[in-house]
Amino acid sequence: MTTPSIPVNPSRRDFIQRAAAVTAAGSAVALPGGAWAAGSDAPEKKEVRIGFIPLTDCASVVMASVMKFDEKYGIKIIPSKESSWAAVRDKLVNGELDAAHVLYGLVYGVHLGVSGPKKDMAVLMTLNHNGQAITLSKKLADKGAVDGAGLAKVMKAEPREYTFAQTFPTGTHAMWLYYWLAANGINPMTDGKVITVPPPQMVANMRVGNMDGFCVGEPWNHRAIIDGIGVTATTTQDIWKDHPEKVLGTTAEFVQKNPNTARAMIMAILEASRWIDTGLQNKMKMAEVIAEKSYVNTSVDAINQRILGRYQNGMGKTWDDPNHMKFFNDGAVNYPYLSDGMWFLTQHRRWGLLKSDPDYLAVAKTINKTDLYKQAAAQLKINVPKSDMRSSKLVDGTVWDGTNPAKYAAGFKIRAA
Repeated sequence: MTTPSIPVNPSRRDFIQRAAAVTAAGSAVALPGGAWAAGSDAPEKKEVRIGFIPLTDCASVVMASVMKFDEKYGIKIIPSKESSWAAVRDKLVNGELDAAHVLYGLVYGVHLGVSGPKKDMAVLMTLNHNGQAITLSKKLADKGAVDGAGLAKVMKAEPREYTFAQTFPTGTHAMWLYYWLAANGINPMTDGKVITVPPPQMVANMRVGNMDGFCVGEPWNHRAIIDGIGVTATTTQDIWKDHPEKVLGTTAEFVQKNPNTARAMIMAILEASRWIDTGLQNKMKMAEVIAEKSYVNTSVDAINQRILGRYQNGMGKTWDDPNHMKFFNDGAVNYPYLSDGMWFLTQHRRWGLLKSDPDYLAVAKTINKTDLYKQAAAQLKINVPKSDMRSSKLVDGTVWDGTNPAKYAAGFKIRAA
């Protein structure tokens, strides 16, 4: 019996019709890059709980549900507000959450067993680039610590225990904080104390003097400026332009059991990402939605400026940043580059979280589900890059391109002993 052919970019209706024909013929349906489960693209699980932390970059997950993009792909996304990244980790590992808006480095840390319980994990897509920042207290800024060089000078002139906060030990904010401090000659392991604080608690903790600085996602950096307690010393896009940030993360087990559901989640959130980045009106609507109590729980004005690239540092300087938080950027944001995942491993090695060099590329290939992403992107006619690697120059002048990660990790002057 002849198997019906399937076009590379089928419409959903064409796909389902052809899939049904193939199933009737008793064959499995396959597309380039992977097999569809059970000869159908129907999601195995119709309702999915996706965890999120109250941050601006949870927007694509929230809007996929609010705008009902999920329903187009046969699923219902239930956004689940979580209190901390540790809670997100635990609920992913034990199955209370099906997936999550989650820190890139958290997923890799769990997979390798260096940030709590060890569990095989998966990255389905990147949710956003850019849009985090490092905030220093107003008290420090008044002494001249308005940027990295100023902070180093103040710390040298007034020796004491300086405390900095990040949001999770293997997470993105910890790595941006450490990288920036080290680029300014400050060893985060020996020259200061680093604590872990959930994102929504950063501003309150700085207000009562528990920390000198923190790295977190928006809107909490801008909130510190609005409240008059902190200043923006740097943005993370100034550390690494178009850096990877949050991802859609889940367990390897979930993907294995529910490949069609995983692909449907990618497609729904890709649509939401594209919708957000389409224009000013959509971004403003997004800001209004996620500012609500059930999501980020802050004022709209804490969100809506920086998502448009309108920055102020809390000391009178204002600027328009073209490298503000992006959710889609014509698809450039969302591809789960292997080199992005590998970079976090190099920093985990640099700072002693990993005691030896892993097989960087093999780990990234295991975690980042590039084939599944390509299938979703093809159906939505979204471009994908030709390579799984990309090259970037970071704030200290080093270039990261995914080649020789062990040498890269060992090549930093300031690193853990």
